[in-house]
Amino acid sequence: MCAGQGFKTDHATMTFGHTIWVTLGASAIFGVATSTVYCLMVAAGAGRFRRRAAAIAADAFLPPVSVLKAVHGDEPDLELNLSSFFEQDYPEYEILFCARHDSDLGLAAARRVAARFPHVKTRILNCGEPPWPNARTYSLETMRREARYPILVTSDSDVRVGPDYIRSVVQPLRDPKVGLVTCLYRGVTRFGLWAQLEAMGMSVEMTSGVLVAEMLEGMRFALGPSMVMRQSTVEKIGGFERVAQYYADDFVLGNFTAAAGEKVVLSSYVVEHHVLNSTFKGSIAHQQDWATSTRFSRPRGHAGEVLTYGVPFGLLALAAFGLQGHGALGLALFAYTLVARVLLCLMVAGCVVHDRAAVRRAWLYPLRDLMGFVFWARSYLAGGRVRYRGERYELLSKGKLRKLAR
Repeated sequence: MCAGQGFKTDHATMTFGHTIWVTLGASAIFGVATSTVYCLMVAAGAGRFRRRAAAIAADAFLPPVSVLKAVHGDEPDLELNLSSFFEQDYPEYEILFCARHDSDLGLAAARRVAARFPHVKTRILNCGEPPWPNARTYSLETMRREARYPILVTSDSDVRVGPDYIRSVVQPLRDPKVGLVTCLYRGVTRFGLWAQLEAMGMSVEMTSGVLVAEMLEGMRFALGPSMVMRQSTVEKIGGFERVAQYYADDFVLGNFTAAAGEKVVLSSYVVEHHVLNSTFKGSIAHQQDWATSTRFSRPRGHAGEVLTYGVPFGLLALAAFGLQGHGALGLALFAYTLVARVLLCLMVAGCVVHDRAAVRRAWLYPLRDLMGFVFWARSYLAGGRVRYRGERYELLSKGKLRKLAR
């Protein structure tokens, strides 16, 4: 090869490499811009939420309600969580518990708590092994059919509420066009770093997405930790059996309610969602499973989520501009994304879900943002297998489930 040819080859290689880094730099700027726009949209959604919360009317609607609690085994602080539902400042309600077997440890905890509150109407049910892939929905359907009252309050076993919970969440049902009310939640944990990061994801990342979605298209989904429905609405959409084939049954339940012509409303009340995973492995697996499930449940929205993360694009800017000799620009963009994520955490945790622990640890939120991106990316590589309550499932089209052998 002659010298001229070698020079041309080296020049072409350098040009190609330069083009790649310029493209990556441009992508980084674009991602920083889109994540900034997203933060501004979250701020607008948070403002709407706070204004609506301030305008809630005084208690004027206090219908009798049936609280449905599906349990499965023992879990940290279960009795404290259940007790909060017996301490409601509400005139007339009942609580139903259901598990697969009468000997379930969750039912044993429910019996102990119920014995301390004899004035609260309580019923303990067992439904046997579920014939549906989503076992929780089978318990809910069993309790729904036994419920005395026309308004149903469903809540997960790892949720804790204040004594004004029922009073608050039933208020939107004064409007006969409202068929389902759901709540934001703040993550709560007494465990270590990884559980704290998972809790921050609940309080900030999840809440941010809900606020923006509600602002752009209204509520067309529900959040499982707290849902309030009319019996007539559940019957209208085909009972809980209608969502029994789905992993994200709460999300789909809201879809079906909205499709049936009834409103889904986001309550101003915020519940506590307690993190059950105390280990790194358990926490990471749980968060990855949920990220994977959203890829199947709402594939287009999930694909667009990549533009909401800030720190990954800040890191890309740091690398791309640093290698082009513009290190100061790269460092500035990276620092900007860190500060923006901390401010996002302070705004959402402090002003919307009132998560004081997340506010104190806001400096950690950039790490949680990066983790969220990793879970998003891995959702396209991890296949469609997830775990829930020790059971193994395969996710199918539209988030449907196929239970796998153990």
